[in-house]
Amino acid sequence: MIDYSTTQHLIESMVSKRIVPGVNYAFIKKSQVFTSTIGFASIYPEVTQLSPFAEYDLASLTKVLATENILLKLYDKGKLNFNEPVSKFIPEFKNSKVRLFHLLTHTSGIRGWIENRDKLNHDELLQALINLPVTDEFETKMRYADTNFILLGLVIKNIFNKSVQEVAMEEVFNPMHLSHTSFNPNPQFCVPTALVDGKVLQGTPHDPKARQLGSDCGSAGLFSTMDDLINISKGYLGLNRNILPYSQDVVEQLFDNKNPKNVKPRSWGWDLRFDPEYNYPIILHTGFTGTLLILDRVKQSGLVLLTNRVHPTGHNLIFLAMREKIIQSFLKENSK
Repeated sequence: MIDYSTTQHLIESMVSKRIVPGVNYAFIKKSQVFTSTIGFASIYPEVTQLSPFAEYDLASLTKVLATENILLKLYDKGKLNFNEPVSKFIPEFKNSKVRLFHLLTHTSGIRGWIENRDKLNHDELLQALINLPVTDEFETKMRYADTNFILLGLVIKNIFNKSVQEVAMEEVFNPMHLSHTSFNPNPQFCVPTALVDGKVLQGTPHDPKARQLGSDCGSAGLFSTMDDLINISKGYLGLNRNILPYSQDVVEQLFDNKNPKNVKPRSWGWDLRFDPEYNYPIILHTGFTGTLLILDRVKQSGLVLLTNRVHPTGHNLIFLAMREKIIQSFLKENSK
């Protein structure tokens, strides 16, 4: 029997305390799945009811579900080695030390401020990102940054001669038969996010870089539903060994720290937490819009949490503290 009652209470209290308008969530425990939908899809400009089938702006979950899964499929087929230098695929990228795995683990040291970033057009923004400096944090610090996965999207474009988002649909989501996961959703089925320039975004990515880069953005832009994310999650948990576009041997490699001992733990793409009792790795990833995946392959259990915490204001720091409480609560209840 699934019993995550403390975590469930914390999740639902976000709606009653008006931290988020509404929430779709699911607990997975081997063959059992518990799902629930509470609250509203929107509160501005009008209140609308939340559907269990609502499509959410996944924000940074795009990194691991789209961009990374293309790379893992190539890796599984022996067509790509993560030790290869980024400059092999992006000739304008001048630093030959930075390898693909540095981008995947956010240890590239690429850091910098782009002046007037949101005013740059598609080409200008890509050039600015490619020319960001590699700092002395290279290999010594894990600093999570969208830049790493935008560059990986350009690596994919070089390999396939198509944009990363096109490739993700053709190589990942269409073969998985995920009919409600896409970069071009029907807005009427989408949960609204933030109010931007006097208009509530709905079916358009909240991330400004994703809006500017369009199909070349490998860090954000994906939309999906609770059902599709449960199906994807079952692939990572080993409950459906055929859904992901690569072998379960590769999936197992994700549940492992890829960073040196003196650097914050990280897998390829995924953040890591550890079982409170046995200390084995559990993968998780968050999205700025209020999305979260936690997956424990050992216990074949997980949490899928979907909210639109940026609706309508975009500034919601209370959510971040509550999300960490939810993560800690899940890990604690999951270890029982």
